Amino acid sequence: MTRSFHQISCEGETLAATLDSGNSPTSLMIVSGGNEIRSGAHGGMAQLALRISAHGFPVLRYDRRGIGDSSGENREFLSSAEEIAAATRFFRQQQPQIGKIIAFGNCDAATALALYGPDAGLDGYMLANPWVIEQSSEPENEEPTISSAAIRSRYWDRIRNPRTIIDLLSGKIDLRKLLRGLKQAAKVKENSALSIRLRDALVNIDGNSRILLAKRDTTARAFLAAWNSSDFASLRDSTDITLETLDSASHSFADATAKDWLVGKLLEALRSA
Repeated sequence: MTRSFHQISCEGETLAATLDSGNSPTSLMIVSGGNEIRSGAHGGMAQLALRISAHGFPVLRYDRRGIGDSSGENREFLSSAEEIAAATRFFRQQQPQIGKIIAFGNCDAATALALYGPDAGLDGYMLANPWVIEQSSEPENEEPTISSAAIRSRYWDRIRNPRTIIDLLSGKIDLRKLLRGLKQAAKVKENSALSIRLRDALVNIDGNSRILLAKRDTTARAFLAAWNSSDFASLRDSTDITLETLDSASHSFADATAKDWLVGKLLEALRSA
């Protein structure tokens, strides 16, 4: 098992990448979310790659353009189609024995994979906490637009927790802020345009795909609210995508229990592909 460092060509720029070796014809490609790089604070993904490759599966991970050691401009996840396609081509060139590439992404990387993965030639998807939250269209409001169902879920968990009563009485929780949050839930529209776009993309994804949610994470709550809404009814009834949840608030599956759960789910998908 070895790790090698590479540069992937992408429209005149280079993507910094690592490749962890393995002999299996099924492989894992990790797509980073947000502005995560391959090391430092987000070194958990590097550790994840090592754990997966220890079971014989090759793993590729790269930095998006403008992130980390990759050159170019960071144009955010909705402009990452070329990076996903370039990394997929490179992976197959470097590992000729590969038959299938399963892609894993967390947060906006999960959404990007659903949107652009089919055109890149990926064979399966592990989509963790897909991002469906959009910035408000009102200039004076910089808060992201979250569905009312997601907000209600978050506040209901707080209200039914006995500790919340103690915190309210002691002043640790601002009652006015809590009431404003509940009031916001009554105003926000149910589903963002991004969530509808993601729904339409998921319709075109074939089997070998799972959605993984840390169900107490805000991003996961927003996605789950969309998934359970009437807008997603036809998708729920027709898709082969499996949705699995972990009782955790860790968006990046950072604690030991969440890490082990994520590794287990990835290995299940790779072995069954």
